[in-house]
Amino acid sequence: MSLALLATCLVAVASAPAKSNSEKLEAVEDKIGAVEERKGVLTSDIEAMGDEISALEGQVTALRNQEAAAEEELAAKQAELDKAEAELREALDRLQTLRGRLKRALVVLRERLVAIYTYGSTDITTVVLSAEDYGDMVARTEYFEAINESDQKLAERVRELRDEAKKLVRVRKVSKLTIEKARDQIAAKKQRLEVTRSTLESREGALLSARATRRQTLNSVQGELDQHEEVAADLRAEIAQEIAEATGGVALPAGPMPSPSAAGFIWPLEGTLTSGFGYRWGRMHEGIDISVPEGTPIRAAADGTVILMQSEYESGGYGNYTCIDHGGGLSTCYAHQSSFSTSVGAQVSQGDVIGLSGNTGHSTGPHLHFEVRINGAATDPLGYL
Repeated sequence: MSLALLATCLVAVASAPAKSNSEKLEAVEDKIGAVEERKGVLTSDIEAMGDEISALEGQVTALRNQEAAAEEELAAKQAELDKAEAELREALDRLQTLRGRLKRALVVLRERLVAIYTYGSTDITTVVLSAEDYGDMVARTEYFEAINESDQKLAERVRELRDEAKKLVRVRKVSKLTIEKARDQIAAKKQRLEVTRSTLESREGALLSARATRRQTLNSVQGELDQHEEVAADLRAEIAQEIAEATGGVALPAGPMPSPSAAGFIWPLEGTLTSGFGYRWGRMHEGIDISVPEGTPIRAAADGTVILMQSEYESGGYGNYTCIDHGGGLSTCYAHQSSFSTSVGAQVSQGDVIGLSGNTGHSTGPHLHFEVRINGAATDPLGYL
């Protein structure tokens, strides 16, 4: 009688409580599937929120750097504006001074011209009559004219300086307005950066709060899942005990080296079959579970090459995990080991110990999860054992 048929018969001849336990286990497994689905959704949400929060943190940091740069630029532009305003005030003061000097020079010149025009004949006559000779008269006349010419040149020079000061004031005013415009643009940019950053920080805060809420819910869901797993583990143990009692305590072939099946495979260890291949908890169970005490030697089901060994931190729930390639696209895998007894690349013979059974990874008790794969696709191991 094949083991598959034996397992079917054992379930059929089990007492009513065993059947009741099977029904209870199926109900609990349905609950576990639903809870795990909720857990998966929450985990995905939390991961997505974490990614978005990280992106927002990066954007906020970039905005803060831009704000700091804008602040430095604004301070430099304000210093430039302060300097321009000081130069403008200085130019305006100089223009005011030159205007006063020009006004006074023009008044003096005007007064002298009026006096010459009004009293010119008398003055000239006086100059001529008081001269000792002709040369003295010419010299006095030239001196008088030189004074007038000097006054005119002084007035013209003051006028030129005033015009230059006016031009300088215009330049300073244009420069001040240009700098003010640039400063205002920088200040507006800084304000926009602050508003954007504030919006992002608000979004980040909302995400952090939502993620914290989901984490609390996930913890609650995990607690609920753990409770269901404990109930399921107890029910599986009861079912295994009932099967063992119905068969005199032996559920699977025993002995140091069982005979290979028609497919050429041996059982990897002796123990109690607690879960078969197929859907459970709302998802595919891609192997069979064999309950054994922790530390039970695990045998290679057939000759082959060890192609994969993963720790419980790498396998994603399989715990310490080993896979053997038997050629022709056929491979077997062994999960939840407590320790390894081989290495990647090793050639193993059928019956060689490749590890010890354990409870690593996502496991509710010591057992071996055994898989058979064809070109990577899982198939029912009972068809090969």
